[in-house]
Amino acid sequence: MARALNMLFLLFLPFLMVGLINRVKALAGGRKGPPLLQPFHDTLKLLRKGVVVSTVTSWVFAVAPSLALAATFTAVLIAPGVGRTQFIAFDGDIVLCLYLLGLAKFFQLLSALDTGSSFEGMGASREALFSVIVEPSLFLFAGTLALASGHATFGELFTLPAGGAWHTVAAATGAILFFFTMLAEGCRIPIDDPNTHLELTMIHEVMVLDNSGPDLAFLQYAAALKMYLFATLIAALVLPADITILHAACALIFITLLCAALAGLVESLVARFRISHVPQFLFLAVALALITLAAAIYFRGGAA
Repeated sequence: MARALNMLFLLFLPFLMVGLINRVKALAGGRKGPPLLQPFHDTLKLLRKGVVVSTVTSWVFAVAPSLALAATFTAVLIAPGVGRTQFIAFDGDIVLCLYLLGLAKFFQLLSALDTGSSFEGMGASREALFSVIVEPSLFLFAGTLALASGHATFGELFTLPAGGAWHTVAAATGAILFFFTMLAEGCRIPIDDPNTHLELTMIHEVMVLDNSGPDLAFLQYAAALKMYLFATLIAALVLPADITILHAACALIFITLLCAALAGLVESLVARFRISHVPQFLFLAVALALITLAAAIYFRGGAA
């Protein structure tokens, strides 16, 4: 049952998250906004359209969107979902999950560079820089959980002992870290603006300017999947281990939509950072991972 719910959530919750973000932004601006499932309908429309391909691109541009979506989807299958269940689980699987996310990003960068546009190359350069800052914090936080819990599989890493200072610190810092990462990987304000068309400030959106039809749908779904993945990691951190599957499913939906609503509020209340200030903001994620490591050494070492 848990796996069936996980697959159902994978197909609909990422689109619902994007729709809720857009709705919250519209309500904050005094507008009604589009329907909540408008991103889902937009994706279906893109899948029915044709593809326009530049004559200067190679086979790399043609296969990169499909490979990026496949890598992202596989990473989500490894991550813990409802009740911390996984479709794919083995010792050290979190390393494969994070590398798959990096591989998806690598395909997107190659696709942007293959167009031969200096404009898209600028966006790819910025995207690579921000990923270099974010990814070490994820590995550091995962290693800290493995050190503290003694487990090696992704789902078991988040089985933290309820109560106590260590659980509070790990849950708080991890939730903030994953929320920051969700904003970065989902190309949201204050790191990026998915609705901007200013060439000096565009990051992710400039990388997909040459994509159309199903290719654009794949890339948009992959971005939504990454947001959903980090929302599920927040749920895995804060939910108790002995919760029932039905309660875990309801709680996952609530936490996922709460993360989307908070992202919409952030986009409504906070201006987009200058490009030079984005790395400073992303280093907060590294600082949070280091705080978690220090807390693990202090509390777990003191207990030993």
